[in-house]
Amino acid sequence: MSSFPERGGMAAYRFVTCWRIEAPLAVVYQAISQSQRWPLWWPGLARVRELAPGDERGIGRVYRYHWQSRLGYGLCFDIRVLKVYPPRVIVGEARGDVRGWGCWQLTPEGDITRVRYEWRVETTRCWMNLAAPLARPLFVWSHHAMMHQGATGLARWLRARLLDSRRG
Repeated sequence: MSSFPERGGMAAYRFVTCWRIEAPLAVVYQAISQSQRWPLWWPGLARVRELAPGDERGIGRVYRYHWQSRLGYGLCFDIRVLKVYPPRVIVGEARGDVRGWGCWQLTPEGDITRVRYEWRVETTRCWMNLAAPLARPLFVWSHHAMMHQGATGLARWLRARLLDSRRG
């Protein structure tokens, strides 16, 4: 399921994306944990700026992300890192054009790394909430297209083979 019912006037979404990349867990984790470098390989991510460094493990680290969707609209939001369990899990809280949380989970499968990303957010922009009853399928499509671009970009960056990129 890619969305859940609206609450309080905000459109709520739940996305799960799974990638399988033919690369070691440590290498994939390093790339995902360094989000300030994502614009080098993730099409659609215009820029990332660090707002707060967090502690030595990265807890409390805050980055601002500026995305350009495949549909032409932009999104800007901050992610504050809540939990880090290297090299397996990163959990962050989103605030800005979307509000909610995301969780990266990495699992080794021999020489392959399985990446699962869960993103539960509500849109805070008035136009997106007003448009959601009709535009929800387009917003869902846009999210999945951006995630697929991330998978292909990451595989290219790592010089690895992308074995799978799908909705969870």
